[in-house]
Amino acid sequence: MFADLAHHAYGCDQAGLIYGYHFTEGASPAPIDSGEALAWLAKLARGEHADGFLWLHFNFAHAACEKWLQQHMSLPEEFFDALTEGSRSTRIEHSDDWLLAVINDVIFAFDIAQSEISTLRVAANARLLVTGRVKPLRSIDKLRASVKRGEAFRSPLALLVHLLRDQADVLERIVRETSRRVDTVEDRLLQQRIESNRADLGSLRRVLVRLQRLLAPEPAALFRLLSRPPVWGHAEDVQEFRQATEEFAVVLNDLSALLERIKLLQEEIAAMVSERTDRTIYTLTVVTVLALPINIVAGFFGMNVGGIPLAEHPHGFWVLVAIVATGTAAAGWWAFRRRPE
Repeated sequence: MFADLAHHAYGCDQAGLIYGYHFTEGASPAPIDSGEALAWLAKLARGEHADGFLWLHFNFAHAACEKWLQQHMSLPEEFFDALTEGSRSTRIEHSDDWLLAVINDVIFAFDIAQSEISTLRVAANARLLVTGRVKPLRSIDKLRASVKRGEAFRSPLALLVHLLRDQADVLERIVRETSRRVDTVEDRLLQQRIESNRADLGSLRRVLVRLQRLLAPEPAALFRLLSRPPVWGHAEDVQEFRQATEEFAVVLNDLSALLERIKLLQEEIAAMVSERTDRTIYTLTVVTVLALPINIVAGFFGMNVGGIPLAEHPHGFWVLVAIVATGTAAAGWWAFRRRPE
């Protein structure tokens, strides 16, 4: 437990700030700490000129993080209420002048068999973007790499759009990896090797359904946001947000098609298992029918009673062999005549 706490708190300052950046027009983003962020926020609160905007990324596993945010930032109450919630679907919604978002993403040590998901909480307005998480995420690290490369961002909305696109990229890679594994299962299925395929497909299907439920943004929330974008967002950022929504729609369609393909393969495997079971049962039935005449004759002649026919006949054994052979042939003809195609 203490090792996990040390791991989650590693790399952040006393306020729980992992890293922060100050964006100004015409200059590269400048890294800042929590003290510099407080000075910039105080200048903004006094009505003084504070150029650009800030991106502050926090570690919610840090004990002092939430208290520091409540003391020094005028974030909406909905943002703090959402910190106590469990995993929920990705969503974006308005709260006064703020945009509040919940973005789910896979952790760094992601395995398709485990599908461990962590949640990123986001609050954005015209001058500030606040993000926070408990476990490191891929999409937020990709965003930081883009910022460190000097990529230009016009507003906090542009950073949020970049996050959504990175999330769509992660989901698309998961779909491609899963498609490759489904191809392998399908190849084994064509070779009539179905022993381990059912468990593999069932595991993949459960993971994809969970990822679709958590990573896919709520369409209604996206449409509401596109119909009423924030007034502080640039027109170019709103257009890029629309394009990111369309990219998400394409990825979700691919994911739905992959789930349907897995379902069809599961049905095919179930049909093959049922057919194999039917053949086994049929073989056992034929063996039972073929053994029926000799069992009946052996049962009758094995009775320890008097009056057994052919007991004194010199060719009694061969007579019984002929009777058993004739009965077995008749039973075999009947069984194979009713053989299913």
